[in-house]
Amino acid sequence: MGLEHVLNARSVAVVGASKVPTKRGYQTIRTLLDERYEGAIYPVNPKEKSIMGLKCYTAVSQIPGEVDVALIATPAKTVPAVLEDCGKKGVKGAIILATGFGETGAKGKALEGEVLNMAGRHNIRLIGPNTSGMINLKDNLNLVGLKNSPKGDIALLTQSGNMALTLITEAKLQSRKGFTYYVGVGNEADIRFHEYLEFFRQDPDTHAILMYVEGMREGRKFLQQAYKTTETKPIILLKSGRSSTGKQSAGSHTGALAGMSEVAKGAFERAGIIVIENSDELFPAAESLSSLPPIKNNQIAILADGGGHATIAADTLTDLGVQIPELEEKTQSKLRAILPGGASVRNPIDVAGGTDDNPAVFADCANIILSDPNVGGLLIVGLFGGYGIRFAESLALMEEDAAHQMGKMVKRRKKAIIVHSLYNSEKPHSLDLLRYYGVPVYGSLDIACKCIGVLAQYGRYLKRYHAKSDFILDWEAKAKPEGRQIIDNVYRQGRTALLEAEAKQLLRFHGAAVTSDAMAATAEKAAEAAEAMGGKVVLKIASPDILHKSDAKGVQLNLSGRDQVKKAFREIIKNAKAYKANARIEGVLISPMVDKGIEVIIGTKIDDQFGPVIMYGLGGVMVEILKDVSFRVLPISRRSAQHMIAETKSHPILDGVRGDKPYDKKALINLLLVCSEIIEAYPQIQEMDLNPVIVHHEGLSIVDARILLKPAPEKEKAGTAA
Repeated sequence: MGLEHVLNARSVAVVGASKVPTKRGYQTIRTLLDERYEGAIYPVNPKEKSIMGLKCYTAVSQIPGEVDVALIATPAKTVPAVLEDCGKKGVKGAIILATGFGETGAKGKALEGEVLNMAGRHNIRLIGPNTSGMINLKDNLNLVGLKNSPKGDIALLTQSGNMALTLITEAKLQSRKGFTYYVGVGNEADIRFHEYLEFFRQDPDTHAILMYVEGMREGRKFLQQAYKTTETKPIILLKSGRSSTGKQSAGSHTGALAGMSEVAKGAFERAGIIVIENSDELFPAAESLSSLPPIKNNQIAILADGGGHATIAADTLTDLGVQIPELEEKTQSKLRAILPGGASVRNPIDVAGGTDDNPAVFADCANIILSDPNVGGLLIVGLFGGYGIRFAESLALMEEDAAHQMGKMVKRRKKAIIVHSLYNSEKPHSLDLLRYYGVPVYGSLDIACKCIGVLAQYGRYLKRYHAKSDFILDWEAKAKPEGRQIIDNVYRQGRTALLEAEAKQLLRFHGAAVTSDAMAATAEKAAEAAEAMGGKVVLKIASPDILHKSDAKGVQLNLSGRDQVKKAFREIIKNAKAYKANARIEGVLISPMVDKGIEVIIGTKIDDQFGPVIMYGLGGVMVEILKDVSFRVLPISRRSAQHMIAETKSHPILDGVRGDKPYDKKALINLLLVCSEIIEAYPQIQEMDLNPVIVHHEGLSIVDARILLKPAPEKEKAGTAA
């Protein structure tokens, strides 16, 4: 069932209705009445006859009319019985306010499971539990009890009632913007983040989606839906839990895995989500993105009435990845014609006193600047809005005229203007006029810069939208019959770890360049294999029970000659048995020594929130020391592989330093794509680790490969037992 009957409910039962003003069962009914909700309101409390003039019912099942949604404001332990009663009535949705579910531990998880099963049996969709409620501001359906919330075009999803209160209050006091819906997502026991996104994507009145997230249960589905949504509507997200203490706190609120990992941040940005790290930037970013067109060319002009603010803004925007282009000569010429001789007209533009006796010149300058094809948006910084306060009251009318002109300019030119004003807190009428036209105004220069920066970020994303991943894994479609045979054989033998030879063989089947190795069960066979390879060789223990060969002294390098190889074989077998007496030993793997090059690592794992992810970085022992790595949620495209390499601090090494020739980045990109394909082809793979991979001037060598499988499915286990 969709969310229409829940979020756009035409009738509400308030279970736990009360006459006590401090109770949610009172506040909700009071607010519904005060805000003139037009649907039916049914208080439910077996101890009361009526509440606020409304007839009270002993149970939801006793209500004569249809009930779309039930607000359950009773203790956690009562919820299963309430839902069963709702099921008898055919209620379509329920909002569970109580805490004491999955966020509290094993006992709470069991109760949450019982609630979910009960709701499933009766086809009841659930918001929460552990939620502050839900508001549909379009229909005055206020199931939170928070009065006078501003209406607008932003949908708000949070896992914190306090964050919701903060954002709604900020909108009310500092903006003309407001909300279409607010949903306290809570524990996501039933309705998940991605379902809300789908609903808001289709809602014609919602122009942006603002989110505060602590943890989510189905991260990959969220990414898939976000990818569809951000093509037409921006998503602005603050995810808490970057620190270990923050993760613990977030986990205690939601019961879901929490934390802003590098994996999460990168995945969100790839889906087009605007990730915000500072809470005071969250609503301003949403306000700007819902009000203004995205900046399509990543180029911004700065118009200032003082050099200091202009310089700081230029530095801040540059740090945000935004370009400050030089204006065309004809643009500069037009600016010179209306500004004093000391004005700077290159960009940033400093009016140098040219607005002191007529602040309407700001609008003239803005019109000239926005006509420049190099300029995608304009940031105005300094005193605008305060000339009538700072200098003479008569100037206030000129500022208001300029505000009218600039507001109309945004719609006419379809280019963004954002204003920073030192006098924002004074609330002059000119700044309110700008907001009326959808031009955001901020007292903080940093926030103003961030807001025009996110407009540029969203514009950059939209420009290359179709080159992005949709995060859909085409499971098994790319599998090779030979690859399936390797994995089936590993399961049949009761193993979950591929031998190195098997891992390299699987890579070879998918087109990766791997060394021509040989397996030997005796010292003599090892010597023969080494001799056939020519040159120096490496010997490594082959055992499904010894994954870290070096720890078992199971690796010997730079071997040549039959006697040296035989001796190394015997020592490796002896060391392996001493390391783990009951280890299954398949023999010793003989590989040619590879030429020197740059050591890198490629690894994959299953992330708890997003599923399969891939990691790339500087390899060998350095990966643990420097941690110079980048991540992507799989699958990846060629462009993503290129970006993964470019994001590491060590990537210039691959271009060659101090006269060294460049290394083969094309081969490295191809290997990243092969790894993505393998994970997509074989969903049985839990983890893959290629470390080190030696990148040469031409080609590369996979020196070591380790692949771990998920536990065998029951049918493979049964086959092994038989």
